Amino acid sequence: MVWDELDEEALEGLAARAALTLKPGDVVVLSGEVGSGKTTFVRAAAHAMGVAGRVTSPTYQLARSYEGTIGGRRVVVNHLDLYRLEGIEPGDVLELDEYLDPSAVTFVEWAEPALGLLEDPTVVGISHRTPTTRRVSLEGPVAERLGKC
Repeated sequence: MVWDELDEEALEGLAARAALTLKPGDVVVLSGEVGSGKTTFVRAAAHAMGVAGRVTSPTYQLARSYEGTIGGRRVVVNHLDLYRLEGIEPGDVLELDEYLDPSAVTFVEWAEPALGLLEDPTVVGISHRTPTTRRVSLEGPVAERLGKC
């Protein structure tokens, strides 16, 4: 699925709609250049899942976890940013597995070092169309669920 010419408000609206289709165990991979709107997408999706407070990029911490809800049930919302990693070593897999819990929803920015470890992720591609608009593509389970809505 592809959306073109989305301004920030429309990008946030799409993220909120996508969040309503998320299920525990879902992994959402976000790709795009710096400043394309990956964290904006995660922030809007997290808020749509009831995460209160500030949602920021975990670039210098690798990961942040928040409490949200899906269907009235509490769920952990993980936000990973692997920008600073060059690759995932065998010893790192165990640490990454902590965030890929089947009872959590996990968003991963700059996921390239971990792509081989992620099973059936939803892939969100975001790119600049103009300085104020974006093109967004969705592939995977969330795209399929959105198509049925």
